[in-house]
Amino acid sequence: MYRHILIPTDGSELSRRAVQHGLSLAKAVGAKVTALTVEGSFDVYTVPASKVYEMSGAFAQHAERAKAHAEKILNGVAEAARLAGVVCETVQIEEDHPYEAIIDTAQQRGCDLIVMASHGRGGIAAIVLGSVTTKVLTHTKIPVLVCH
Repeated sequence: MYRHILIPTDGSELSRRAVQHGLSLAKAVGAKVTALTVEGSFDVYTVPASKVYEMSGAFAQHAERAKAHAEKILNGVAEAARLAGVVCETVQIEEDHPYEAIIDTAQQRGCDLIVMASHGRGGIAAIVLGSVTTKVLTHTKIPVLVCH
């Protein structure tokens, strides 16, 4: 069956439910898990022109916030995996196109299933898949289990 499951998460409520589903499946089939969160890269255009001289400070602030956000999410997944008795690695990637990071991580780590939420922080109508999920489904050959 499945031996290595990738669970991308953005920390949203729906994503947390997908994490629980993925961990339950991993436990049931004896698979290991890689939990992934993708943070957007620093956008220089968000720094006001009057603050350009502080660019390095703004970059450092962004990096700290992204790392703290990812650690909070991934530590929660790691703890849930530990409690479920599932082997779990965590990965944080900075990438502006989350679907590419999800697919690349799944391929590089030899994952044979991706378990993800139907949509994340963007929170769209319940009947429509999120753009990241749609792009993962469209661009990968790895099976994807979409949780709603």
